[in-house]
Amino acid sequence: MLNNPNNNIDDSDFEEEFFEHHRFVSPKGQSLLRVDKFLMQLIENATRNKIQQAATDGKIWVNDVPVKSNYKVKPFDVVRVMLSHPPFENHIIPENIPLDIVYEDEALLVINKPAGLVVHPGHGNYTGTLVNALAYHFDNLPMNSSERPGLVHRIDKNTSGLLVVAKTEAAMTHLAKQFEDKTSEREYIALVWGNIKEDEGTIEGNIARHVKDRMQMAVFTDGETGKPAVTHYKVLERFGYVTLVSCKLETGRTHQIRVHMKYIGHTLFNDERYGGNLILKGTTFTKYKQFIDNCFKTLPRQALHAKTLGFEHPTTKEFMSFDTEIPQDMTECIEKWRNYSKSHTAEEE
Repeated sequence: MLNNPNNNIDDSDFEEEFFEHHRFVSPKGQSLLRVDKFLMQLIENATRNKIQQAATDGKIWVNDVPVKSNYKVKPFDVVRVMLSHPPFENHIIPENIPLDIVYEDEALLVINKPAGLVVHPGHGNYTGTLVNALAYHFDNLPMNSSERPGLVHRIDKNTSGLLVVAKTEAAMTHLAKQFEDKTSEREYIALVWGNIKEDEGTIEGNIARHVKDRMQMAVFTDGETGKPAVTHYKVLERFGYVTLVSCKLETGRTHQIRVHMKYIGHTLFNDERYGGNLILKGTTFTKYKQFIDNCFKTLPRQALHAKTLGFEHPTTKEFMSFDTEIPQDMTECIEKWRNYSKSHTAEEE
């Protein structure tokens, strides 16, 4: 604080204003870990030197107190990165990005999102997102609880498929409540490693950030950590080393299908973040490895598509259902597996 002998100026007038850029709550099972190492696991493209400099500058806060880079993070600590400018994602730049609009009226629109399109700005993706496109094509979209225009829910960057966007405050409130109350309907199509034993089943398990790899989510069974998550799956087709499944969400947690399927031993095909870009099932033959490499090139992302979406219209109260075709990269990969499975079975016979 500055000296103020006259007591006629509040010292706080000279203090720098800080804006929260990142906020993380360490999980129940967090082992003692230096805050710089903790943040390196969580913030993409951040170097340890930059994080340490931020700590030196008083910009790393734990439980509302600035800390040095050697501070040891404990369970339930609230770690925040505070900078002197607002987050860039708060400045949404309208961009003329084409949208595949499946349905639109005065209250809402349904979009078929291509794989590779990030839904909203965030660290490392301040432009080129669906939100930037929405800002260009539509005026005065309502803000959700995270100050993101129009978004009722989201799907991952490399997942394709259907999203509903609210155009009015009333629609935002009504649709958000449906997702919260689990009355909306969502079906995803996924190609997963391994031959799933049961024809159908339900996966239940709380989901929270992975304790060691903070870029992943994980299932916790202690009953306290994470948020409840329920996924219903049904086998559509078996290809021996991989299985095509339908997944219906009862809840909508981050990476839910990707995490739940890995939890039961069936990681999504080519899901790099969760290890699905490795050959998890199959033979050691060179020809098989070449076949898998070709599949990865055909589908350079996780094999997941949000195929159907259903909800009650906020104005008419009519239940609306939408369906979209599985995109070409995924259908080509599925067809490769279908052909391989047939020829492989024929060879064995």
